[in-house]
Amino acid sequence: MASTGLELTTLGHRIRHHRVARGLTLDELGAKVGIAGSQLSLIENGKREPKLSLLQAIAEACGTEVSDLISGEPPNRRAALEIELDRAQRSPVFRQLGIAPVRVTKGMSDETIESVLGLHHELQRREREAIATPEEARRANTELRLRMRAQNNYRGDIEKLAEKQLKAAGHTSGALTHRTVSIMAEKLGFELIYANDLPHSTRSLTDLENGRIYLPPASIPGGHGLRSMALQAMAHRLLGHTPPTDYADFLQQRLEINYFAASCLIPETAGVAFLQQAKKDRNLAVEDFRDAFGVTHEAAAMRMTNLMTEHLGMRLHMLRVDSSGAITRVYENDDLPLPMDVTGSVEGQPVCRKFQARAAFGQQNRTTEQHQYTDTPAGTFWCATQTGSSSDGEFSVTIGVPFDDARWWRGRETSARAQSTCPDEACCRRPDPEAISRWSGRAWPSARVHTHMFSPLPRGAFPGVDDTEVYDFLERHAAG
Repeated sequence: MASTGLELTTLGHRIRHHRVARGLTLDELGAKVGIAGSQLSLIENGKREPKLSLLQAIAEACGTEVSDLISGEPPNRRAALEIELDRAQRSPVFRQLGIAPVRVTKGMSDETIESVLGLHHELQRREREAIATPEEARRANTELRLRMRAQNNYRGDIEKLAEKQLKAAGHTSGALTHRTVSIMAEKLGFELIYANDLPHSTRSLTDLENGRIYLPPASIPGGHGLRSMALQAMAHRLLGHTPPTDYADFLQQRLEINYFAASCLIPETAGVAFLQQAKKDRNLAVEDFRDAFGVTHEAAAMRMTNLMTEHLGMRLHMLRVDSSGAITRVYENDDLPLPMDVTGSVEGQPVCRKFQARAAFGQQNRTTEQHQYTDTPAGTFWCATQTGSSSDGEFSVTIGVPFDDARWWRGRETSARAQSTCPDEACCRRPDPEAISRWSGRAWPSARVHTHMFSPLPRGAFPGVDDTEVYDFLERHAAG
């Protein structure tokens, strides 16, 4: 018999059930079938596999059939509970805890076993939630983005908390200094310490017992990196966060600590006053907003999404796109047509090649913002795009508004204009027919592995590869 461990356990319970039903002890049944009672006990406990001839003898002695003994169904509810507990205690999730398994005895009640099983079920549930799949991550991220869009990407409670902490630390105006951030930490009972040996999977580490926040020693270009990380670490404490229970909870906490940090770096009162004056002067620009508060271009653009709809009544969109054209960060409430998958997720999707967010990578001058009007199926949009680079490669940051609101922005006089018909694939996702005819069957690219958890594999002739990009490359180099 080729039995699995689980089948042996069930077999043992069924043998015990029929033995007890016949009123036989282990030794009595053992004598009838020619083995010691101790050997029969090993079989009933699922620890030894009986030969077919022995099974036939046991079935005959118990007045049943072999087919009944080897049935996969537990003989009764008690047996079902014991089998399920045995399976749970042999699982990798339980074994890695290093806890001795519970030994079931005759005197143990069914209720006790059910209670222990309940703990195992909860352990398994938490383990499943801790390893959220990419689809679960995308769904949770999409739900959070739509929820924030419904409230104008604005959190008044966090805005007030940030201004309260800034006031307590003596900050009144201008860019938030590292010294002020240190004072804010001290008032919460923390000391900021810069360490070279932080765990590679952490951005910062908070020692709650000794009141220390460990940060990396180097800042990112733009100067606000360490301030932001310190503020995010403090936010967990101020917002009363507990260890996240699932991926949605994790994303919610990340959003809240990022929002708190942004609200400290660009306080609501000062930020809104700056934007209102710039609108009055018809001179809105991410560059100016960035420089006024000493933050990165991306941070300034994202902060605009928090404040401009709520306080200036202006709908807008913000995109961060990597050099491959994939969207890595997004917000829109102006109905800009964006690509999305079946879950409604936008992150990881390729943005239209006609959008300035992607076209800006081909510009010669990348030191200043690039401006463009784009005609889409949802109307015409104006945008300003700035490119940059990080350790992960090049990226672009775009802020844009519907045509009617362009009049408030610097760069509105641009003559650059493009037309996008996306999501129609004929717009930019379908290679040129002549290139397809020339190269089909004559080239085979090796796909780069997509590491971003939201990134889908592009569809096309080459699995995992952007067909249009491949054909364009072949055409350029063949011509050269």
